[in-house]
Amino acid sequence: MSSSRRDFLALSARLSGLVAIGALPAGRALAALRTAAYPFTLGIASGDPLPDGVVLWTRLAPEPLAPGGGMPPTPVGVRWEVARDEQFRQVVRRGEAAARPELAHAVHVEVDGLEPGRVYWYRFISGGEASPVGRTRTAPAPGARVDRLDVAFTSCQNYQNGFYTAHRHLSAEDVALVVHLGDYIYESGVDPRMPRQHEGPEVATLDAYRARYAHYKLDPDLQAAHAAFPWIVTPDDHEVSNNYAGVHPTPRYALDPTQFLQRRAAAYQAYYEHVPLRRTAAPHGPDAQLYRRLALGGLATVHVLDTRQYRTDQPCDEGTVVDCPGARDPNATIMGAAQSRWLQEGLAASTARWNVLANQVPIAPVARRTEQGLAQSMDKWAGYLHDRQLLTEFLRDRRIVNPVFVSGDVHVNWLSDVKVDYEDPRAPVVATEFVDTSISSGGNGSDGGRYAERMMAANPHVKFYNGQRGYLRCAITPERWTTDYRVVPYVDRPGAPVSTRASFVVEAGRPGAVPA
Repeated sequence: MSSSRRDFLALSARLSGLVAIGALPAGRALAALRTAAYPFTLGIASGDPLPDGVVLWTRLAPEPLAPGGGMPPTPVGVRWEVARDEQFRQVVRRGEAAARPELAHAVHVEVDGLEPGRVYWYRFISGGEASPVGRTRTAPAPGARVDRLDVAFTSCQNYQNGFYTAHRHLSAEDVALVVHLGDYIYESGVDPRMPRQHEGPEVATLDAYRARYAHYKLDPDLQAAHAAFPWIVTPDDHEVSNNYAGVHPTPRYALDPTQFLQRRAAAYQAYYEHVPLRRTAAPHGPDAQLYRRLALGGLATVHVLDTRQYRTDQPCDEGTVVDCPGARDPNATIMGAAQSRWLQEGLAASTARWNVLANQVPIAPVARRTEQGLAQSMDKWAGYLHDRQLLTEFLRDRRIVNPVFVSGDVHVNWLSDVKVDYEDPRAPVVATEFVDTSISSGGNGSDGGRYAERMMAANPHVKFYNGQRGYLRCAITPERWTTDYRVVPYVDRPGAPVSTRASFVVEAGRPGAVPA
């Protein structure tokens, strides 16, 4: 354990507002909610589907941007129901949960006893009010043959940069599951130049993170996408601080590691409070178990990565540079030793037809041509070449079945062949990487044009490049994986249409995508 983490844990008992997240003490009575205001202003959500159940989420917040959400400082009872039909004539599971002030009156219900591979509807009731009705779906039975499963991938939804029109279109898609790859919120302060603004300066405290999440979750398009499907979520950097690395803040001089871990603890708690995660992901101070694995029958296994919490500091001040000796440091890591072992063991043991690596930052390099040569960002896997080499060699040597990386972070769509050696044009392709653009981050964006042509010319393993906003829609069958790049032409105002910019297919047993 690092000295900075020991220092943090020694003072954690004195941190105002940060609590150990555990079960409600037995025997504590749950008060009824008494308020004239509607308590479900932040919507509802479901997530992390298993064959026999899902996580259901809501947060009581009749005054969502007020301290405490306008709730009393006491636990409040929330009833929940799961039904086979949208009218709730066939309720199959129901119960009561505690909305606790220590968790901003958020509720995480881990429902079990459901049937695999089927659709359910759910709702919450408190204070005489019912929440919106959500639609969710359990995972297929373990090892079951699944002829087709449609999954969407999203990332990077900066509220100020534009409207969530892509989420509105996503909510109308026919998919079974959404995977969010990070940057659910942005921590930065108000920018009056943007199409819309949230409240307050850069967030750093628990109350401020809670208010930022509340502002984002008030968005009706985001609420619609959550209500339509179960989500699998994993954070990147902006849920805490831009480009942070493990215990290292950005900029490096802003905070010492002990101070930064206090901020990280507040950020992780607020993240847990606002997304449909299981109790196993509840943070303990500055630490949270966020990497995990979910099976989708015998068709696919989703390996959800965490490339922020355990990484060593980025080399070369996280810059975009032509050559950085620190990137070759064998002691540098982007995942940490324990997660790397977990990933390799899970990949080796997987019997699924497809192995999906839900990954925050791109693993295949994309270099930008400069006067000094080809420059790469050290905040990506390119800054951790030893880790990248170990993983890609493992995929090659162990002949892992149909690995597909789906990555976010960079606010553009691209498609890459993942290789062990990018200097050798004859080196075999060991996996495919689909990089998902942003929902709104970066503003309107553009189709690419000559810039895309230059990027692809400088990076022969990149097969597609596009800078518009949107999401990925993926149809997975035992024989092939088809990805549609769904894009909107603008986000600076509502109402943009959605279209499929390009589609690519990966045939099972043949890594590398080709146009559909």
